[in-house]
Amino acid sequence: MVSPVTVVKSEGPKLVPFFKATCVYFVLWLPSSSPSWVSALIKCLPIFCLWLFLLAHGLGFLLTHPSAARIFVGLVFSAIGDAFLIWQDQGYFVHGLLMFAVTHMLYASAFGMRPLALRTGLVMAVLSGLCYALLYPCLSGAFTYLVGVYVALIGFMGWRAIAGLRLAGADWRWTELAAGSGALFFIISDMTIALNKFCFPVPYSRAVIMSTYYAAQMLIALSAVESREPVEDYRLSKAN
Repeated sequence: MVSPVTVVKSEGPKLVPFFKATCVYFVLWLPSSSPSWVSALIKCLPIFCLWLFLLAHGLGFLLTHPSAARIFVGLVFSAIGDAFLIWQDQGYFVHGLLMFAVTHMLYASAFGMRPLALRTGLVMAVLSGLCYALLYPCLSGAFTYLVGVYVALIGFMGWRAIAGLRLAGADWRWTELAAGSGALFFIISDMTIALNKFCFPVPYSRAVIMSTYYAAQMLIALSAVESREPVEDYRLSKAN
């Protein structure tokens, strides 16, 4: 088991650009009512830094670790989704929704289906159902179905992220804790978006949404570092 101190020493410096870019976003706090390519760049910059964080481990690392490569591609789709959401009031909300739906499918694929953890899946299914039931009276038209599918996808991603989590014993790994925590932060962020957009104004919604979102993406990117096997072992595990 790798100690937290070792993790901080090895991975911390690679995340410095991400923390700086996140601070820039919150310091500038560009008005969401005035969308522009500058505001899109500032919003996406922390995600670009997470691309660099994974690339800092070497292109060979991504090529030999399928799960890390999928998380990297998920971060690419996330940045595209972020850009679309800058112009959500101009009709691009659905485009952003679709980009993040692809992101969640990629993340779920990266986390894998082993162990299955059916009880965890049942809990996530119930929680997803409750979230959708809360949102349903506020939805209309195509959003009735689109939001339902999205809730199912992020719930599935959350299940797969949490399924491998072991909090004690020799099998404990910090990367699995990062994946599970990141998924929960993502759910909180997206649920806040949905409540604020469709149901009622959420106090300090933008601060809640973006702080949990950036934390989620950072933790999920961290989970790629050593939580999955190289491609040869990956193929063997799939064959067994």
